[in-house]
Amino acid sequence: MRQTTASTCCYCGVGCGVLIEHDGAHIFDVAGDPNHPANFGKLCSKGSTLHLTGDLDARALYPELRLGKGLARARTGWDSALDHAAKVFADTIAEHGPDSVAFYISGQLLTEDYYAFNKLARALVGTNNIDSNSRLCMSSAVVGYKRSLGADAPPCSYEDIELSDCLLIVGSNMAYAHPVLFRRLEEAKAKRPEMKVIVVDPRRTDTCDLADLHLPILPGTDVVLFHGILHILLWEGWIDRDFVEAHTDGFDELKRTVRDYNPAMVAELCGIGIEQLQRCARMIGTAQGFLSLWCMGVNQSTAGSAKNSALINLHLATGHIGKPGAGPFSLTGQPNAMGGRETGSLSNLLPGHREAGNAAHRGEVAAYWGVPALPDTPGLSAIELFEAVRGGKVKALWIACTNPAQSMPDQHSIHETLATCPFVVVQEAFATTETCRYADLLLPAASWGEKEGTVTNSERRVSHVRRAIPAPGEARADWSITCDFARRLEKLIRPGQPSLFAFEDAAALFDEYKLLTQGRDLDLSGLSHALIDRLGPQQWPFPADREQGTPRLYVDGKFPTETGRARFLAEHYQAPKEQREARFPLTLNTGRLRDHWHGMSRTGTAARLFGHVEEALLSMNADDMRRRRLLDGQLVRVRSRRGELLLPVQKDDSLAPGQAFMPMHWGNRFLKGLGVNRLTLPSVDPLSKQPELKHAGIDVEKVELPWQFFALVEGAVQKRFESLRPLFEGFAYASFSLTGRDRPALVIRAACNEAPDATQLAQIEQCLGLDEGPVVAYDDPRRAVGKRVRIEEGRIVALSLSGETAARDWLKQLWHDGTADQALRRWLLAPLSTPPGGAVRTGKTLCNCMNVSQEAVCAGIERGLDLNGLKRELGCGTSCGSCVPEIKRLLTKQPAVA
Repeated sequence: MRQTTASTCCYCGVGCGVLIEHDGAHIFDVAGDPNHPANFGKLCSKGSTLHLTGDLDARALYPELRLGKGLARARTGWDSALDHAAKVFADTIAEHGPDSVAFYISGQLLTEDYYAFNKLARALVGTNNIDSNSRLCMSSAVVGYKRSLGADAPPCSYEDIELSDCLLIVGSNMAYAHPVLFRRLEEAKAKRPEMKVIVVDPRRTDTCDLADLHLPILPGTDVVLFHGILHILLWEGWIDRDFVEAHTDGFDELKRTVRDYNPAMVAELCGIGIEQLQRCARMIGTAQGFLSLWCMGVNQSTAGSAKNSALINLHLATGHIGKPGAGPFSLTGQPNAMGGRETGSLSNLLPGHREAGNAAHRGEVAAYWGVPALPDTPGLSAIELFEAVRGGKVKALWIACTNPAQSMPDQHSIHETLATCPFVVVQEAFATTETCRYADLLLPAASWGEKEGTVTNSERRVSHVRRAIPAPGEARADWSITCDFARRLEKLIRPGQPSLFAFEDAAALFDEYKLLTQGRDLDLSGLSHALIDRLGPQQWPFPADREQGTPRLYVDGKFPTETGRARFLAEHYQAPKEQREARFPLTLNTGRLRDHWHGMSRTGTAARLFGHVEEALLSMNADDMRRRRLLDGQLVRVRSRRGELLLPVQKDDSLAPGQAFMPMHWGNRFLKGLGVNRLTLPSVDPLSKQPELKHAGIDVEKVELPWQFFALVEGAVQKRFESLRPLFEGFAYASFSLTGRDRPALVIRAACNEAPDATQLAQIEQCLGLDEGPVVAYDDPRRAVGKRVRIEEGRIVALSLSGETAARDWLKQLWHDGTADQALRRWLLAPLSTPPGGAVRTGKTLCNCMNVSQEAVCAGIERGLDLNGLKRELGCGTSCGSCVPEIKRLLTKQPAVA
């Protein structure tokens, strides 16, 4: 019998409520929860396809153990797996000390999972070597809030988006990265056109289409811009002096600093016009409510902490904090990065927004946990942690729910590090991630829809994540795995003592953890799983004497600092680590796509999510391409100081000369060569230790690889992927993706200097199912060209082109249409390369929710449909709305016929 379970989305930090339709064993569908205050029923293209990401062929289902480097892992039982892990960790600690082991965890864990890991590392093992992948996305925002306001606490609510008078978006393509919130902004702007929206971004993204003002500053010059705005606010008298005098410290020093950031100097350094800068300052200075939203473009920088503080300075100077429609509001990248920060899951933190370097804080947590003391040696942040593994200081590494072999910068070094670490445990739901390759012990974890706990979203709202179905195979909840291991380790390193990990369920973990927040700025002591079920998701602080959460912080002008006053930070602009120069004349920016998320361990299992952008592409300005004689689709070599990567290039009008862009999602699984982070640098912000993932110097040159390969095969996609991927290691270029909706298929593109040997091609054809059966084949040995098409019941089910691939789009369209006509058969048996007929229709899916192609939209525009007409007739733009900016651009280029 079908039933519905209310839960929470597992992608970004918006924290959308979802309704899972299932029968207790299988998930059939997902919809937005109309009663959840984060999204009121709306979902983006990723959230609305969650039910399509449950391919068991991609999942880790059973514990697997490798008994020696170079050997294959073999299936084992949970008892033997965890006993082995406990012995290795105990022996390592006994011989080399507690800091010889480390834990690298994830913003995708639930709060209860986080708490279990923190207690394991600090109370039992005795190390602060526990860090999270939130170090890569949010740690500069953490430092910014703490230094300026006294606590890591975003003071705003999502409703402030509707209430704001002037909204500044910095370093975020919000339309792609946080689309549900962007829809709220679009609706608010439509109701109140007088609302001003400013977007600061080197690229002209879909987010900019809503802006009254777009400031395309040069990458990395954010501090200059913010100081320049404050310079004008001071000059024009747009400062709330009463608020500054009553509630802040350090303003005089900041005034001396920004005195030098005059409009002419700022405009030149930022690469914008003086009038644009002045207009921006006027919008902010005359607003009744000024709200700022920012994300990775601010945080992922060697000056990320300074950027955060300089932005918060604008709010303190104008008094736009602690009131409706105003405040500095960081957008969280992961579903529970906030929960990780709350539980102390960065190496410098402790639960309850405490500091690992603070003796009093350590004493409070140690007393609560009933242990003599917590370690006082500083823990290693993410970059430092992997450097310590590489240097042999860390000998046992536990990785949970994250994929550093795709997400960390300088991937060549990371892969070498993981390969040489004596013992690597990977606790993961998806066995297909790049990191799983290096696991000496692979522990299968429960995933979305299969686990219970809580998450905290960007507006400090705690939601209950409910289980709909059991985890497949022998997969277990993360907290359960962690506590089971901890109990076994206890017997080896503190025998005879009561267990610190006697938890029966996730609710028990939350109930113990929440009391560590009592009396702190984030007080969660009044919350419980049962209360959230009764009242709905709640914002902290929520003390035990409260009946509802706190929508807005600092309404009384009091801040959790030693003086009770907020602090202005006066820091000068520091340029990014790598500047453009003769050998590396372009600046590479990285970022998100609309329909994919992080390293694609989950979205990479849903074929329809490749419909909008199917493969990794390098985007460049048209002038930069022209100077290098590059054409759309040509293969290029992208080279940085750390390595190189081969991929196709495309013209992108959103980029200024000297800049390039590549999505963050492609790693070595989908793109041979270790993916985009083969190019990025491990330099970090000195305070937050967050790496500069969005700014690297590169060079680009055309690559001639005359022998090309293309294949498409449907059925058992993940299994075929796993068998085919290793066969392309010898190719110079290889890219993998999925396509289709009702009939998912694997797509392969590859190229090299000369044809591979016949044996290798035969292996590939065998894996594709093109070696026997109803296969039409043509070979031209002289030209090293081959064609293979498998036709079953009148339609194509697999195909390959070797040597040259001019007909690939035509064949892919025939597959998509489900046809195999006589023209195809004639072409197959003739020495023709180019397909018959005219131009091939585009296969791009513009609206993923409603399966509407770009071709259909263009055809509708030709028939005279406007945006509303397209929505009525095709359905595009009526669900998540992420396609609307792109449709508007098509309407501008191709106006509807009257």
